[in-house]
Amino acid sequence: KQKGVHMKIQWKKLIICIIIPLAVGGASAFLTKDGIQVFEWINKPPLSPPAWLFPVAWTILYVLMGIASYLVLVNENNRGPALTVYGIQLFNFVWPIIFFNMEAYLLAFIWLSAMWILIIVTTIQFKKISKAAALLLIPYILWVAFAGYLNFGIYLLN
Repeated sequence: KQKGVHMKIQWKKLIICIIIPLAVGGASAFLTKDGIQVFEWINKPPLSPPAWLFPVAWTILYVLMGIASYLVLVNENNRGPALTVYGIQLFNFVWPIIFFNMEAYLLAFIWLSAMWILIIVTTIQFKKISKAAALLLIPYILWVAFAGYLNFGIYLLN
């Protein structure tokens, strides 16, 4: 078992853990590459950030998710359930397809709400194994909650 702050970083595992969510996000971005044009012309609620902020925010969040999953992976303590829920919540890549490609804003909101619950469950599972891993997911929870506000606002306005 590796415990404490002085554990040796297993670089290969860390890089793979970071690449996985980045690849999921990259696949989603590729499949919805024309979606940014949709976002430009639809009616948006107050506090809507500029379109360029989304890929920046998601890249940061995917890196944080990868680091969090690494911290759980290298811990020997019953990590299976936590990594399973983490893997399931990576289906968040479907949300942009529903939102941008299908323009099914209500369905996208429902999907996002389910994903938000899974992200919270993932965070709770991660906390049982690594407090640092759970803390790394807090920005993700907050961003998805904000995305939910934007998504529902867009549904109501369009």
